[in-house]
Amino acid sequence: MLCRVGGRWLRPLPALQLRARDLPLAPVPTSGAKRPTLSVWAVAPVSAVHANGWYEALAASSPVRVAEEVLLGVQATTGLPWWGSILLSTVALRGAVTLPLAAYQHYILAKVENLQPEIKAIARHLNQEVVVRANQLGWSERVARLTYLKNMKRLISELYVRDNCHPFKATVLVWIQLPMWIFMSFALRNLSTGAAHSEAGFSVREQLATGGILWFPDLTAPDSTWILPISVGVINLLIVEISALQKIGISRLQTYVTYFVRAMSVLMIPVAATVPSSIVLYWLCSSFMGLSQNLLLRSPGFRQLCRIPSTKSDSETPYKDIFAAFNTKFISRK
Repeated sequence: MLCRVGGRWLRPLPALQLRARDLPLAPVPTSGAKRPTLSVWAVAPVSAVHANGWYEALAASSPVRVAEEVLLGVQATTGLPWWGSILLSTVALRGAVTLPLAAYQHYILAKVENLQPEIKAIARHLNQEVVVRANQLGWSERVARLTYLKNMKRLISELYVRDNCHPFKATVLVWIQLPMWIFMSFALRNLSTGAAHSEAGFSVREQLATGGILWFPDLTAPDSTWILPISVGVINLLIVEISALQKIGISRLQTYVTYFVRAMSVLMIPVAATVPSSIVLYWLCSSFMGLSQNLLLRSPGFRQLCRIPSTKSDSETPYKDIFAAFNTKFISRK
């Protein structure tokens, strides 16, 4: 159907062509009927509902359920108190999953580092060729730069393919370790709050309430002494600083990333003080294993055992060098 607007015949917009059957029907209450009341989530802000739904969906996801079963299985098999089961599960997972991936990460990074002299030589040769060709063909500076970058990117990619060491492969550790950390944290949260998706949910919560040790006997309650949260923050900062001490000539982006991770390590302290001690105990053990893993992968003997190629930056006395650098930066500095 056409309508006349300003002397022209126009078709109505499709979005305005609504019919009664396109509209949702709502029941019309009778005079004696009571209007239905809205639930709390229905009147809550949309953002809050979405956030809560996302959180609960993750807590009820299949990977979290698998993590719950792993924790329950370790505790049932070993008969250890819950604090011991959490420590054993963390050590086993870090040793069986993240340590091999960390060794593979160092393997890839070592091969990439060993390619740098060849990349620099290719860059010098390519730069000379581009300068000659630019003079012959009268290229502008912009065209010459784009030609150089395009060909340099292609040649570096060919080197990565030749040696099977694309840097993206070094990020596999992050894509595995971070989700595992999240799933285990949510599993412990479910067990500590009685929200575990198992028939023994509430009995497990009762066991966790008496399954602690020392100053945190109740693993379902936060650590009121802040010893566990502060320990988590300190160990995470140690990991960051040890990694930063080993880097020479880092880029501005890497510097910003280091500052960001430092800030996150400090922010974890008040966060850890508000969650059940079972979760913080897992975080502490996981961070300690990460620190130990970081130091172990600097050992020349262990690197040789893992067949990690030797590089120019390797040291025969890595621990002595780390201590000396740490002492110079934080202790002897005037």
